[in-house]
Amino acid sequence: MTTPLPAWPSSPFPVPRFADLLEMLTERSAAFRTAAAAADPRARVPGCPDWTVRDLVAHLGEVQLYWAASVAAGPATRPPSDEAVGETAPSDDLLTWSARCTKTLVGALRTAGPDRGCWTWWADSDNPSTAGAVARHQVQEAAVHARDAQEAAGVPEPIPAALAVDALDEFLHVEFGSMDGWPNSPARVALITDEGPAWTLVLDPTGASAVRAAPGTGVPDGARGRTSVGPRPGASLSGPAGDLLLALYRRAPWDGGALRVTGDADLVRQLVVWSTLN
Repeated sequence: MTTPLPAWPSSPFPVPRFADLLEMLTERSAAFRTAAAAADPRARVPGCPDWTVRDLVAHLGEVQLYWAASVAAGPATRPPSDEAVGETAPSDDLLTWSARCTKTLVGALRTAGPDRGCWTWWADSDNPSTAGAVARHQVQEAAVHARDAQEAAGVPEPIPAALAVDALDEFLHVEFGSMDGWPNSPARVALITDEGPAWTLVLDPTGASAVRAAPGTGVPDGARGRTSVGPRPGASLSGPAGDLLLALYRRAPWDGGALRVTGDADLVRQLVVWSTLN
């Protein structure tokens, strides 16, 4: 069971404790394997239609081994070499191999501790390049791919709410915060979770920046009554945090289901198709 996040004060937004992140990573990876075991290994994965379930298991295992090597190497300006990562080809017992990959990653993270530096692809952003940041990102990776495996098995489950809230915050700051300039007219989009936290995503030629909002208000932290906050968002996308995360990953529809759009729907569409992440 995932550990609930603490209550969200208006500022700052708390990140789960490192030990909780490792627990979430272990639990979501186990949920991934449970779903993969229930699916035909040759079945196509709806969220990644070019992959079979076997391909999906191989992908997550390789990702976990790669980040284990990055964390174990410590502070670095380059990604880990193939030699440092080691053999990444799955063994015949695919799910046992997958469990070993998770154990390797969690072990490397635990040994490093949350504050040890390491190479990350988001090093040029304002986000930390530490083992703790990798753990947070890998919780998101395991959670989304667990949902992928569940879809392939025909047993989709919601992403746990507390995990989804933090994963969405991480996604907005790391993924969108690392992207090149917004290719459309400057705009703002509000993302509002049913759980309370909300963000305003500021989109302009420099890229995207996520402004956190006081839980349940949709108002940026400390911004009540200030005129410097900027114009109102041109559109908002609201709903459960897990559905918002899946929509940004293009795993769930943004214009239906549990999500609600107000304002310029085409602006929301532009945002969803902008990200290259799969």
